[in-house]
Amino acid sequence: MLKKEDFVHYGKFLKPHGTRGEIGLQGDSFTLGDDCDFVACDIDGILVPFFFEYCHTKNSDTMILKIERMNSAEEVRYLTNRDVYIPREWVEDSENLTWSYFKGFSAIDKQSGAIGEITDIDESTINTLFVVEKNGKEILIPVQEEFITDINHKERTITFDLPEGLVSL
Repeated sequence: MLKKEDFVHYGKFLKPHGTRGEIGLQGDSFTLGDDCDFVACDIDGILVPFFFEYCHTKNSDTMILKIERMNSAEEVRYLTNRDVYIPREWVEDSENLTWSYFKGFSAIDKQSGAIGEITDIDESTINTLFVVEKNGKEILIPVQEEFITDINHKERTITFDLPEGLVSL
């Protein structure tokens, strides 16, 4: 059985593409590598693997997959709008990660210790921010690579070296 903690959210299945069992997949965090031969889909709270025969890029954030043993638009339509996950190990060393990958990571400050959980990424302004929840309050941490001292993908933690007083604002 696939364990959800061993996977990361990739995106969502879109509508069927054509009539031969192809379906669109919109990814929001990173590109799929060459070693990726399946995706997992959350169906009734259980991750179910779907192997694909091939995939090709449609545009910057959308791919077209041909799912194995599904040969019509009707068969893949069942997957439309479902969340898609890929194994964590496929992305840990990826240079194509976006900041949204870090949602759910624990934020730790080198000086003051545990800050809280990264619950969102605020990209509404020119300065992207990690939204961290601590004791029911939101703390905003600038997404600056120079503040990040360590990323532990397995433990799902990011260690920061933040300017004094930033966490207490």
